[in-house]
Amino acid sequence: MSEPAGRAEARTVTVTGTGTAEAAPDLLMLSIGVECRRDYAGDAYAAAGEASTAVAGALRSRGVESRDIRTSGLNIRADVVWQEGRGQQVTGYVASSMLSVRLRDLAAGSGIIAAAVEAGGNDVRLDGVQLGFADAAAVMALAREAAWADARAAASQLAALAGAELGGVGSVRQHPVPSAPVPVGGMQRAFAAGSMTVEAGESGVSTSVTVEWELRSGTGTPPAP
Repeated sequence: MSEPAGRAEARTVTVTGTGTAEAAPDLLMLSIGVECRRDYAGDAYAAAGEASTAVAGALRSRGVESRDIRTSGLNIRADVVWQEGRGQQVTGYVASSMLSVRLRDLAAGSGIIAAAVEAGGNDVRLDGVQLGFADAAAVMALAREAAWADARAAASQLAALAGAELGGVGSVRQHPVPSAPVPVGGMQRAFAAGSMTVEAGESGVSTSVTVEWELRSGTGTPPAP
């Protein structure tokens, strides 16, 4: 099919702009695990269950709702060692479970973490603490505006260099930039229940947009190279 007259000759400029918006996070996400080693698999499983229940109970006692506590991992494995002449030998069994927790009261975050660690004792693991947004839509809207302004500024400059002006928008595509919540810190094992401060700071959301503009003939001429 042949293109309509004038369409094939249409001049366009396509630019990708990026933008980031920052705001104070309002959500704290934790990965709290327990790991118990015992001589028998059943004993390890039972011990891990008790520790996990104690941790969840401590979270609920501090105001964390059940909808914000989710079991995200459960595992039992044999603990083996290699012995010369005997091969692999089972020395015990390790049971572990993981809780994914969302804290909506950042001011109480340090105390809640301390309570969970104390409840789990030496079997507890704090595998990750991250900050984010309960609803990132408003922050994303600001990032999108910044990306649009970045794209338009670049397109305007390119149009001027070509001795043209920006016309109508032909197409717009958004490309969210993957950005995990800002990590606060991670410990492979928590040995004490002492409270540690969790500073919220600010977290950013990024995106990019690709925009195609039509070019109109300008009144000026492009600058000399």
